[in-house]
Amino acid sequence: MSLIFAVIALCLLAISHSTYAAGPPVVNLRTAANFTILAASGVSTVPASAITGNIGLSPAASTFLTGFSPVLDSTGTFSKSTQVTGKLFAASYTSPTPSILTTTVLDMQTAYTDASGRTLPNFLNLGTGEIGGRILTPGLYKWTSGVTVSSSTTFSGNSSDTWILQIAGTLTMASAKTVILTGGATPANIIWAVAGGVTIGTTSHFEGVILGKTGITLQTGVSMNGRALAQTLVALQKATVVAPS
Repeated sequence: MSLIFAVIALCLLAISHSTYAAGPPVVNLRTAANFTILAASGVSTVPASAITGNIGLSPAASTFLTGFSPVLDSTGTFSKSTQVTGKLFAASYTSPTPSILTTTVLDMQTAYTDASGRTLPNFLNLGTGEIGGRILTPGLYKWTSGVTVSSSTTFSGNSSDTWILQIAGTLTMASAKTVILTGGATPANIIWAVAGGVTIGTTSHFEGVILGKTGITLQTGVSMNGRALAQTLVALQKATVVAPS
């Protein structure tokens, strides 16, 4: 009988390990998760970009949605663009859009504060800020300066694992590089909390949710699975951005 209990215990242990999520607790985006692109002062595009999901802008007005040629819906609450599979919302649109966006931007700021304020990092100043060529396992990463991605880098983990990358300076990814996901890792669980500006170089491929304290620029031909959520502006240059499921 004791052998049977031992076998059962081993099976339960195997199940618990198979479902265990490694990494820090998930960052709750709240209503900011309803947007692929979100900014406070402006969202611009050099056509033609391709955005899957919604774009939000507040407290700036719709005149700061530049390059999209938006067409206002008859309700006045949102607009459409041929570059966006989704809707564009701005603080100057008809109620209830302004109040919804106010809440959403506050949720974005709260998420940034949460992610950037996590303590006891698993990795401190890894690679002195150069993470190109590295394999990043689940965990909390902290850099007291900027981070560069000069060559392709890999996030390795399962679909439940999480990563938070706290960057006190800028985030710069070189052109024609790739963020690679292996083992089932998902972009929704990779949070880049960046205090400085973010620049993703031409034709590079990026994965994850960027919570930017300042601006985010996706240069010509960039593709991204994730979200670009900036407390100032987001600039797109013929970029393709798809929100994670």
